[in-house]
Amino acid sequence: MLTSKPVCVTGASGFIAAHIVRELLARGYRVRGTVRNNPKSYPFLLSLPGATERLELIEADLLSSGAYDRAVEGCEYVMHTASPYQLNVKNPQRDLVDPAVNGTENVLESCLKAGGVKRVIFTSSIAAITDEAESNKVFTEKDWNTMSSLERNPYHYSKTLAEREAWDFIMRKRPSFDLVTINPFMVIGPSLGPSLNTSNQMIRDIMTGVYPCTMDLNWGFVDVRDVATAHILAMEKPEASGRYLCSAESLHLKDIVAILKSSGFGNYPLPKIDLSSKAGSLLMMALSYTQPRDTGTYIRNNIGRTMRYDNTKIRRELKMTFMEIKPSILESVADMQKWGHLPLPKQPKSCSSSCCCQS
Repeated sequence: MLTSKPVCVTGASGFIAAHIVRELLARGYRVRGTVRNNPKSYPFLLSLPGATERLELIEADLLSSGAYDRAVEGCEYVMHTASPYQLNVKNPQRDLVDPAVNGTENVLESCLKAGGVKRVIFTSSIAAITDEAESNKVFTEKDWNTMSSLERNPYHYSKTLAEREAWDFIMRKRPSFDLVTINPFMVIGPSLGPSLNTSNQMIRDIMTGVYPCTMDLNWGFVDVRDVATAHILAMEKPEASGRYLCSAESLHLKDIVAILKSSGFGNYPLPKIDLSSKAGSLLMMALSYTQPRDTGTYIRNNIGRTMRYDNTKIRRELKMTFMEIKPSILESVADMQKWGHLPLPKQPKSCSSSCCCQS
């Protein structure tokens, strides 16, 4: 083990954070996690293997100054994962930007005050790299999202500002600790808790008729367990530095539909109309204006384009290997069914003995 002191994980009940907590416990670390409410409200964390002996949960408010002082005290490593993830909010400044940016500053100030922190591992996002695909460009860790704003993709804007704040804090305050950021793409996979994460929700929407047609959209995907591993490797490897794009592979919407159909989920209302052609993309561009603002903006900025990226840095420096995404998609589906987020499909009515289909 790298340290015998507790490793702090902010937002411990979150989709990614819960897997980080589980993996840290599995590796023998002591963990101190922060949660929004009474720690007893999170039995799925308290029942993890090793939690009874080595997990402490502390209630902390992301927007309260000094709220993380107790959480990071005595810790050498802090993983800051807590941040809001919502689309189509009414007040993006209040609901997205302020919690993301001010929360980041509060956590880093507590780390500075604690004095003994050696490294902060910050959960950022592809959203801080770009908010639109560019077919002729390969994105790397050197790229920053300069397009988003409160009016255009405010979630992407909040993630960009939060990571900018983290790096600016390091430059301004010159603390004794360093900073490493993990920038995952669409994070899917089984959930340890009852909440439905946004990326898995997209798969659910594909299966429940929200997507009536197959559009020319594609995403980079990564399994949540790989994202958790990336955070821990970024902590354990002294040579880790800077930003790390974290994605296993890219899939088009039609690829996801094909995976679901070939895996026995054709009885769900999967998209039946193929609008992935150029003409179809033009039609979807026009129809995007009928969607909620942020959803429509995302469609217009990404339809008909291919997301290209280079994950060489995380493979080389952190020695990351990634799970295949098809099994991860299928595990996500099974997990959503288990938690009740994805209803089982309606079975066709059986024919009576007098049915006309009887021969």
